[in-house]
Amino acid sequence: MIKITLPDGSIKEFAVNSTPMDVAKSISEGFARNVISANFNGTTVETTTPLTTDGSLVLYTFNDDAGKKAFWHSSAHVLAEAILSFYPKAKLTIGPAIDNGFYYDVDFGDAVISDKDFPAIEKKFLEIARGKHEFSIRSVSKADALSLYKEENNEYKVELIENLTDGDITFCDHSNFTDLCRGGHIPNTGIIKAIKIMSVAGAYWRGDEKNNQLTRVYGISFPKQKMLTEYLELLEEAKKRDHRKLGKELELFTFSQKVGAGLPLWLPKGAALRSRLEDFLKAAQKKAGYEMVMTPHIGQKELYVTSGHYEKYGEDSFQAIKTPKMDEEFLLKPMNCPHHCEVYNFKPYSYKDLPKRFAEFGTVYRYEQSGELHGLTRVRGFTQDDAHIFCTPEQLDQEFKDVIDLVLYVFGSLGFEDFTAQVSIRDKSNPDKYIGDTETWEVAEQAIINAATDKGLNFVIEEGEAAFYGPKLDFMVKDALGRSWQLGTIQVDYNLPKRFDLTYTGSDNQSHRPVMIHRAPFGSMERFIAVLLEHTGGNFPLWLTPDQVILLPISDKYQKYSEKVLESLENSEIRALVDNRSEKTGRKIRDAEVGKIPFMVIVGEKEEQDGTVSVRKHGEGDIGTFTIEEFISLIKAEESKTLKKF
Repeated sequence: MIKITLPDGSIKEFAVNSTPMDVAKSISEGFARNVISANFNGTTVETTTPLTTDGSLVLYTFNDDAGKKAFWHSSAHVLAEAILSFYPKAKLTIGPAIDNGFYYDVDFGDAVISDKDFPAIEKKFLEIARGKHEFSIRSVSKADALSLYKEENNEYKVELIENLTDGDITFCDHSNFTDLCRGGHIPNTGIIKAIKIMSVAGAYWRGDEKNNQLTRVYGISFPKQKMLTEYLELLEEAKKRDHRKLGKELELFTFSQKVGAGLPLWLPKGAALRSRLEDFLKAAQKKAGYEMVMTPHIGQKELYVTSGHYEKYGEDSFQAIKTPKMDEEFLLKPMNCPHHCEVYNFKPYSYKDLPKRFAEFGTVYRYEQSGELHGLTRVRGFTQDDAHIFCTPEQLDQEFKDVIDLVLYVFGSLGFEDFTAQVSIRDKSNPDKYIGDTETWEVAEQAIINAATDKGLNFVIEEGEAAFYGPKLDFMVKDALGRSWQLGTIQVDYNLPKRFDLTYTGSDNQSHRPVMIHRAPFGSMERFIAVLLEHTGGNFPLWLTPDQVILLPISDKYQKYSEKVLESLENSEIRALVDNRSEKTGRKIRDAEVGKIPFMVIVGEKEEQDGTVSVRKHGEGDIGTFTIEEFISLIKAEESKTLKKF
């Protein structure tokens, strides 16, 4: 007998060679029907894999991320078989699961695939799936594996196999189809009930533009047709909320090829929105004891060599800027932290002076590949709401918790209520990715875990996601469409203070090294605004929206009264404007609705006589007639509902 430990800590005994599916059935037949993948002792296994030793077992359904990964990876195999039925001379390469679905990279030779071919391939896919073919893993010798793919003249699979170790090579079989694969599949194809080929795109073999260009076929599949329908409806809603589309419609930002790809231009309304976000955070930072600093957009190369950024980001940065002076080189700054270390180094500090909290909205630059640029979410120049706290080791815990409070204040004021925290630690098996010694890393990692625990955060620990200089606490926020975004980060760093020889004088009159906390509640201003746009659909919180009120006089003779109302609103610090166009009121209302202006004020004869305004609310329609003072009070009350106290 073997002992199997389940996630709840319970231990059950089973006969040797029992499978994960046997364990699932012992829990309940209903549960077993939904189990599609498993993990035994930290390794992904099939539900049919014989278990021969004691160990820990996790069973996955489609509701689990690991279950989806197995489901979509298995679907990639079925897609590959369906493609070969139409393009028998095509050469398969790799087909992994991705965050939403899967893809398969294929060399179609002279053939061309387009969206006109999708329905036939989808039909064939479902025909294969209905066969309920079991996925089965078998070991293959390196010689036999090479022989198979050389015979098929598939140089891609041959290259993959040549880099594998004999004895570790496995094939996956289903139906009459075989593919090179390491495993991690659902029990059979029949579990897949719905498929949609989403798109095709070009992709270089192994991501190297010197290699052959392949065709990447993207797809997504589900265990129920209803789930696919809901997913496609969600995609349609996402298209409506696309920040690039809304940014153009609301006149917030634009891009210019003459300026350069990935370098956004902020239009007046967008610049005003950014300024309000900055002022909002600056006010909170001032209360929390931060001091604003400003640093240049460039720095000597040696600065980033000292910090380690040149080694880690050199390839992703713009090339060095040379000056007339021999051997003098500058770089566009990839991060603000080295500059802030030098701000700290301006003068000596004692333990009584700490903590020092330096904040800056600093623009940094990274040379992202053109194919990776995407609106505001992936740019080459972006502004971080950066701050660096220099504190004693004894102050670290409280300072870290205070930053957590600041991040939660930001999220609450902007409508991000659904989030989890992620403690990102180093990959212990790959120490060369990081700077600093093991002991320092362990202290920093534990400090974050302790703070997150004490603050009652719902957090997970992710190995290998740390920054190169220290572990961090990342906030994973879900938007209105249920998509997850990484917004806000707090990092503990013992390494940069050492590299820059930062010190303070302790109570013992000796020199000590401060601890450095990196924090950015917004992260990148560009990315944060993009996510906020898509989360709100452009309907920003009232305190933030560019135009809060638009006055709509029904004819020119009420222009003077409109100006009087406008003056009253502006004197109360309410952002308003007048629509003076010679358009019908209905057209003006429609345009204001498209512009997502929260309040529309109709001004006519009755309003002028009574000294009132008739008010419409975006998305709701008429809400009544108010005196100007009542309307101002209404707006102020609504603002206070969304802007949290700090």
